[in-house]
Amino acid sequence: MMLLAPIQFSSFTTQSPHQTKPAEPMNRHIIQKFYVIGISIRTTNENGQSAKDIEALWAKFWGEEIQKQIPNKINDDIYAVYTDYETDFTGPYTAIVGLSVSSLGNIPPGFVGLTIEKDTYQKFVSKGKMPEAVFNTWLEIWDSKDLKRAYKYDFTIHGKKYYDGDNAEVETFISVKE
Repeated sequence: MMLLAPIQFSSFTTQSPHQTKPAEPMNRHIIQKFYVIGISIRTTNENGQSAKDIEALWAKFWGEEIQKQIPNKINDDIYAVYTDYETDFTGPYTAIVGLSVSSLGNIPPGFVGLTIEKDTYQKFVSKGKMPEAVFNTWLEIWDSKDLKRAYKYDFTIHGKKYYDGDNAEVETFISVKE
């Protein structure tokens, strides 16, 4: 399995039309309850702090081969979950990088387990060079005036298409108010 460099949000500025395509908003989806085990950090977007913290979280995930330490995994898709928002995306929140699992019955020491309850989500698909394409999707989400975010659980799924170079794809699901 190929290891990728950690996400470096701090190095992004704006979207280049030659590097990425904008995320395409899709219809709303009902996502059924599922479980994630991974590693976490509490952070904030204030003063670029999340860029440093989330980069370090991804570096730990890849460097310590966290995915190999997670029991009961369903598949190799990597989930980055954003939850426990103090207010909205401008306040503190928790970021978790891990895998979807069949059970939270065996959480390794130093890891966290999370139940993501059934809810309504707006789906975005980031296409292009990663991690820039995902970052541009988040810029679009943060700038959206029409997206009625619930601030429960937001997550990205880094599946097989994540490794497709300039043709990579990542799905982002944002919890929305009904």
